[in-house]
Amino acid sequence: MKRNEVSSKDPTPQLAERIDLLSIKRQETIRPILEHPREYVLLSVRAMAKRLKTDPATIVRIVRGLGFPSYREFQRHLHELSLAFATALDTMQSGGSDASMPAHVRDSLEQDLKNLQGLKNSLDARRLVALAKRFYDARRIVLIAGDLASTLASHFEYQLSALDLPIICATSTGRITHIVRVVNKQDLVIAISFRRGLRQTVEGVQQARIRGAYCVGISDTYVSPLARDCDEVFLASIESTFFGTSYVAPIALVNAILAAVGQYRRSRTLALAKEISEEQRKGPRWYSA
Repeated sequence: MKRNEVSSKDPTPQLAERIDLLSIKRQETIRPILEHPREYVLLSVRAMAKRLKTDPATIVRIVRGLGFPSYREFQRHLHELSLAFATALDTMQSGGSDASMPAHVRDSLEQDLKNLQGLKNSLDARRLVALAKRFYDARRIVLIAGDLASTLASHFEYQLSALDLPIICATSTGRITHIVRVVNKQDLVIAISFRRGLRQTVEGVQQARIRGAYCVGISDTYVSPLARDCDEVFLASIESTFFGTSYVAPIALVNAILAAVGQYRRSRTLALAKEISEEQRKGPRWYSA
């Protein structure tokens, strides 16, 4: 998803300004919905109006005043907000408690498969080809992430280093601050953060864009700050049925990017793979009985 695609489909970047343009009464009406989207996302316009002690026509006028063409689009936005602001408790409660233990295991696997299928259906391979070119054109490639997403960045860095690409990984606030301070328009910055977005990652991207770097985000929702602040963003769901988040789809997305990068200059990759294979066959770090 490119920046212009985000702005044309979703009014999120202008939402705060549009809320300020509403009357005080309408601001008070809409605020509980935006603050607690999970409680309202499944309600019809009539049910929402009843809960907020107003009428459906007022809800529709507020929704249109916020820039949404229809109530259905507003519900879609609430769904994305409910994902972005989900907590471990929300995830556990949504999974239910009556099922058997084997059923919980099956549900977890089914959710992972659903996440993967969603990625497969939405990912445009042509965008990955264009991105692969940027990997080879960049003066350097900077990966920024934090918290659990740093595991994805570490995997990404490990694989790219095998291709002898100029990769730098930053997963702490201080390191991100120092690295983005010296990026420029010749650099490619890849930021990984999910849901609301980790502050160190979002602010790192913002600074990198100011300095002219081309920024690519990996997130799970178009209401992520990365969707607004990056030049383009790739989405992969992290929904799960357990207390944490599932990185099955994000790791598949990273692998798809790596596949595109490796194939973009296939002869170069094959030459490097030949060198690697010698170490894999005879290297001293491998256990030998």
